Parts: sequence; structure tokens; C-alpha cells
Amino acid sequence: MTSELLQQVRVIDPVSGTDQIADVLISDGKIQSVTGGTSDMLPKDTRIRDCRGLVLGTGLIDLYSHSGEPGFEERETLLSLLQAAAAGGFTRVSLLPDTSPSIDNPAVVAKLLATKRGYEENTLLSSSLPVVNIWGALTLGVAGKQMTELADLAAAGVVGFADSQPWENSVLVRRVLEYVQPLGKPVAFWCCDRQLAANGVMREGTDSIRFGLPGNPSFSETSAIAALLELVADIGTPVHIMYVSTARGVELIASAKASGLPITASTTWMHLLLDTKAISDYNPSLRLDPPLGNPDDLLALRQAVKTGVVDAIAINHSPYTYEEKTVAFAEAPPGAIGLELALPLLWQNLVETGEFTALELWKALSSNPAECLKQKMSAICPWQQASLIAPGEKAELTLFDPQQTWKVEKQNLYTLSSNTPWLGKQIQGRVLQIWC
Repeated sequence: MTSELLQQVRVIDPVSGTDQIADVLISDGKIQSVTGGTSDMLPKDTRIRDCRGLVLGTGLIDLYSHSGEPGFEERETLLSLLQAAAAGGFTRVSLLPDTSPSIDNPAVVAKLLATKRGYEENTLLSSSLPVVNIWGALTLGVAGKQMTELADLAAAGVVGFADSQPWENSVLVRRVLEYVQPLGKPVAFWCCDRQLAANGVMREGTDSIRFGLPGNPSFSETSAIAALLELVADIGTPVHIMYVSTARGVELIASAKASGLPITASTTWMHLLLDTKAISDYNPSLRLDPPLGNPDDLLALRQAVKTGVVDAIAINHSPYTYEEKTVAFAEAPPGAIGLELALPLLWQNLVETGEFTALELWKALSSNPAECLKQKMSAICPWQQASLIAPGEKAELTLFDPQQTWKVEKQNLYTLSSNTPWLGKQIQGRVLQIWC
């Protein structure tokens, strides 16, 4: 039996709303006690750690990211992705189906789960790797024209259904919403009209004109959100709206929630930190899809996360090789890594500045993503009704040092890729350990 006592650690529990200093005793993967002072009755050989200045929160949960394996192992293997997720504080990571082959049939799901089981059988890896959630594809191929066998994928163990590209066929979306309803699994959509987006590589506005780059208008997103909301209003199937990136998109979602539509929504971490002005240096790692928003979009997204209009912050970790990304901005494939960087940079730029409370940020990265995935975090209590950092609960936890500084360099990252605008820069905050 292994035990450790985290002394005077800052405990953040977004479900109970707790933000307090306490001593937390963890034994054999379970929380044994949370007290205001050190207990005299500690198990034999308990490791005592001085955790003053450190943060202990519920495990972080990523709603969607991209795995290179299978098909693009030079970008990322499943093992390197999981190690990067663990290094970033994530105890659960959810994979989108744009692998090669696509995750559009039970055989690919089974192969990925078998690969993860192989890691779990390795005692050096098993205790430090996150849980893998797999999104099953809605359509065959990558955003194809024919619906997958949804029931077969559900039986194979997918967490829900999504595509890695925006939907184009409203009739197919209608059929998906009808067919998926009895399966009880989350269904997620990326709302973007590719015809309206045309060849835009950054959000249309003053900055796109100034930088001489083709603009992608905000209504390419909002027109698709409006169309999806009309379908949800008629059919009633709950949906998750991914990649929200515009102020008008936030308004549509707020209005839909106020009218009682069963929707949740997420934005990505980089859309909360940067806007179009950051593209002035044409760094290809800032070529994203959806693109970074204009300044008013960024402000609206931050407020929406604080108030819960946008439920969760997703990482959308998108690894690419050096050769793929080292091209002109407009020619670069869209995406950036983020699993190891998101928590430190969000904490530094939102919590340390006082714009977010620690609880607000943690909720959007932990308990809210669990709700979007329809997953429980509590092992002993009814769904989301009690503290998750409490005696008897399983230890699904993240220990974070908000003051530790480190340099973002390829040799300091577990991910195989380094496509990030923070490469070569000093950042503050680092995850020390996860329990999962």
C-alpha cells in the first residue's frame, strides 16, 4: 500500500466550489482524508510532501484532440500523445476520428483500445497515463457523405460521435440527429460553411486587410450554428457545438440555451489567449481552423466561458511535423499543439491577472468537459452532487505549480511535434504529477 500526504496544498474542487488550503492524504489510488492540519494517524511509510504554493485540482479532461496514430505516427504516436497529456495535467483525453484509417468502424476502435491496454500492462507506464476517450466518426472517411454504423461504434466503446471537419449536408445532419438519439451518446458538430469561408486563412476584419491575408468571415461559422440550432429545436437531440470562435456565435448559443435547447458548447484554449493581432509575424503555428478571432471575439469568448454560455475549454492538440508547418502562413496546415501548454498559459494569462478565478478556469477544463461527455467523475456520489476531492473518492487529480518557469523547447516536450507560437519562450507554471 503506497501513501503520500500533500501538506498545505491549495485544493480546487469545481463541483463543490472549494478553494482552500488543506492536507490531502492519498493511499492506493484513493483519497483518504482532506483536513486542515496533518493527521497523527498516518499509514506506515507515508511519503510527506511540502506542497505550499502548489495547486491540487480535479483531473483535467480534454474534449477533443488529434492523434497521429494510426497513419501519421511521425506527427504523434498514441503513447507520445498520452505522455504529453499527462505532462499537461490531463487525466482523460478524447481523440477525434481523423486518423488513417478513420475511426469509422469498430476495428479501428478496437485497435486503439488494444494499444492503450498494452501500455497499461507496462507497470512503468500504467499509473501515469490518462484514460483514452475515442470519438467515433459520424460519416465514413474524413467528413464523408455516408453515415457510419452508429450503433456498431457505440457498442465498440466510443465516447460519442463527431467528425473532424465541418458538416456540409444538412439532410445528413438531420438523419444523424434522428439515428443517434436512442444511443444516448454525445454528438458533436463543427459549425462552418466552407463555401462562405472560401480560401480564408484568418478571421476577416481590419487585421486581415492590414496583413494582406484572405479573410474568413464570421458568418461562415454563425450561419452554420443557426442552421444546426434549427434542427435541434425540431428534433430535440442534445448536441455539443465545437470550436466556437466568434462573438456572434456566443450570442446564438446564449439565446438557444435561454430558450431551453439541449446544447453544450466549447471553444479552444488558444482562442481565449490570442486574437488576429498576433498574426502580425505570420507564424505558421498561428494558422488555425477556425482562425483566431478579432479582439471583440476574444473578449466575448472569455466572458462566455466565465458565465457558462460556453461550457468548456478544449485543447484541440493538432501535431504536425517541422516540414509540414515550415511553409508560408497561408499554405500551412491548420493547427497547433497544446496539451502541455494550455494550463500554464491559461493560468498565467487569466488567473494570475484576476480575469478568471481559479475555480472558473478549473471548471471549464475539468468538470464541465465531463458533463459534455456525459461522464461521471465521482466514484461514490451521485452525479456531480458532492465534492470530488473528498475521503473515499478515487484519486483523479492534477498537481500544478503555478510559479515554476520553464522554456518551451522540443527536448522539453513529450509530444513529437513542436508547432506552437510559444516555442523557444519562457512560460510560467508546470504540472508536477497526475493521479488517474
